[in-house]
Amino acid sequence: MRDALDNAKRALRAELRERRQLISETQRDSAADGIRVQLAALLEQHGVRSVSCFLSSPTEPGTRAFIADAIRRGIRVLLPVMREDGLLDWTVAQAEGDEIQTPLGVPEAVGELLGPIAVNDVDLMLVPAAAVDVTGMRMGWGRGFFDKTLGSMDRRPPVYAVIYDSELVASVPRDVHDQPVNGVVTPTRTVELPIRP
Repeated sequence: MRDALDNAKRALRAELRERRQLISETQRDSAADGIRVQLAALLEQHGVRSVSCFLSSPTEPGTRAFIADAIRRGIRVLLPVMREDGLLDWTVAQAEGDEIQTPLGVPEAVGELLGPIAVNDVDLMLVPAAAVDVTGMRMGWGRGFFDKTLGSMDRRPPVYAVIYDSELVASVPRDVHDQPVNGVVTPTRTVELPIRP
C-alpha cells in the first residue's frame, strides 16, 4: 500500500516536471504576468498587509514580479528558508535582496532569520505545489517542508497554491501528512476549493 502510494506520487511528479520543462520562455513570461495580476487581486480581496510567498525557480509559475510589486506597495512579504529539521524559517523579502541556490536546487532569500513561528502572523500564505486536486488536496515535490509548516499551525490563514492551469487536476495521491489548501492561483484564474478533512 505504502509502495503503491509512493510510486503513484513519483510518477505524477515526473510527468508534471516534464510538462514544466516543455514550457517556452515566452509562455513563462506570460504566465508570470498572469500570476502577478491574479495575486494582486487576491491580496486586495483579503485585505492583506502581510503575506508569505516563495521565490519561484525557473520552471515554476513566476512569483518574483508579484513579490517586487507587493514590496513596492508596502506589503510585508515573508520568504521561506529551509532548515535541517524539515521546518521552515522565514525572512522578510527585500527589494533587490540577495539569494542563494540550495543543494536541492531551490532559490532562497538571504536575510535575518525570524524562526518558524513568524509565519503565524501573515494574512495569507502562497505555497508552491506540483498539483492540486478539485477537493483542495495539495501535492508538493516530496520534501514535506510546507506540509510540516501547515500541519503545525494552530491558526492557519487562507492558503493558496501557485500552479499552472493544467496542474489543477481531478485527484492527487494523498498521504496522512499531506495538507490541503483553500484555493489555487494560476496564470488565468483564482479558484476557491473545498478543503476536505
